[in-house]
Amino acid sequence: MNQDQNINPEEALAAVFGEPQQIADGITAFGPVVYSYTRAQAVADGVQVDVTKTAQEAGIKYPMFLTRAVWDAYVAVPPDVTAQDEAGRLWDVVWMTRFGILRARPGVDRIPVALYVRNDNRRAKLVKLIAQCGPQDMDDPAPAITVMMPDED
Repeated sequence: MNQDQNINPEEALAAVFGEPQQIADGITAFGPVVYSYTRAQAVADGVQVDVTKTAQEAGIKYPMFLTRAVWDAYVAVPPDVTAQDEAGRLWDVVWMTRFGILRARPGVDRIPVALYVRNDNRRAKLVKLIAQCGPQDMDDPAPAITVMMPDED
């Protein structure tokens, strides 16, 4: 809450950042975009992995992507680990994401995902991920799900 009633928040923002520019009907921004990186570029560069087909098989209706960190840590099978394959490990991540979605409160866009993953020949360990629903890409506002490590954003 604004404690000093004499300060106009819009004037304060304009004083710090300058006057916003009109970029579309009713939409303003503070100048031109300096740099953008699309999801399509991220997939092409290998920074994200499109797992939509598997997600659809699990009953998830939106496109779904994993960050490279999630793929490398929990889908790719580490060397010398037996009785594991990528398809099964991917299914585990996707299925538990679906379970998290079903348990989530309506209206949230970020949900926790927890599952057990075996990255050695001993026992599985609990891992925690984040699934976030947001626009599919900069020019496509359709919803998409991105599964990431808790420290990724």
